[in-house]
Amino acid sequence: MARRETKDVPRAELREKARMIRREVLRLTDICGSGHYGSAFSIAELLAVLYYRFLQVDPQHPDWADRDRFTMGKGHAAIALYPVLADLGYFPRQDLDGYTRLGSPLGDHPDMRKVRGADFSSGSIGHNLSVSVGMALGLRHRGSPARVVCMMGDGEQAEGQIWEAAMAGAHWGLGNLVGIVDINAAGSDGYTQETLASEPLEDKWRAFGWDVVNLEDGHDLAQTSAALELALNGERDRPCCVLARTVAGKGVSFMEGGWQWHLGYLGPKDLERAYREVEAGEIG
Repeated sequence: MARRETKDVPRAELREKARMIRREVLRLTDICGSGHYGSAFSIAELLAVLYYRFLQVDPQHPDWADRDRFTMGKGHAAIALYPVLADLGYFPRQDLDGYTRLGSPLGDHPDMRKVRGADFSSGSIGHNLSVSVGMALGLRHRGSPARVVCMMGDGEQAEGQIWEAAMAGAHWGLGNLVGIVDINAAGSDGYTQETLASEPLEDKWRAFGWDVVNLEDGHDLAQTSAALELALNGERDRPCCVLARTVAGKGVSFMEGGWQWHLGYLGPKDLERAYREVEAGEIG
């Protein structure tokens, strides 16, 4: 896999981007009346580092053939992706105000036919890694330097299709394919190790023929940058999976670590408290 440009973005700027994501998740969920706080907050730093440092994309030309691709396997966390796409200029910021409203292109899950910058849609979890395998294979076939990144959840690892795609990616030696597993330990029905245990994930991904990069703290910007540098710009002839340890609901004290905030709604009093904590937070 060819190395592509990495932007040198100050840590303070990345921290502010992650804060912006959390702030918008709170605001958009309040518009919607219900939203995925836990799994959106857990990937704020991952999205900030990925989009503002590594992905080679052009918001003015969203269909650029050699752009890096990003697919959101855990599509319910699209509420964290939309603020990034708006901030980069894919669509006007005011479009965020219509999140999930009738006629808005911004649904609970991303729709590639409606959302500029969304490389693929999501509905049922588990299928975007298969799509990403196909994208990576096609890009390699025509000699493109583009890379494909698929964000998955740890609960999503229970889907059989993940492992079919993992086998296929390794079989074809797709060094231009990177998976990120957001291991926040929480799902919609409880803690993932209690509902259906997926660990040890490192052993499983290695057994399926992938390189593995362990990211011990997916909220530490330096660690996250180093892990994505290895995964995206390392010399390899096989796909790579980043196992990112994160905290569900990170950034809001009464949400952190609790599966109950996978989907929820804050009333006015708790919303104000959450805003204060996000603004005061020095994560990363």
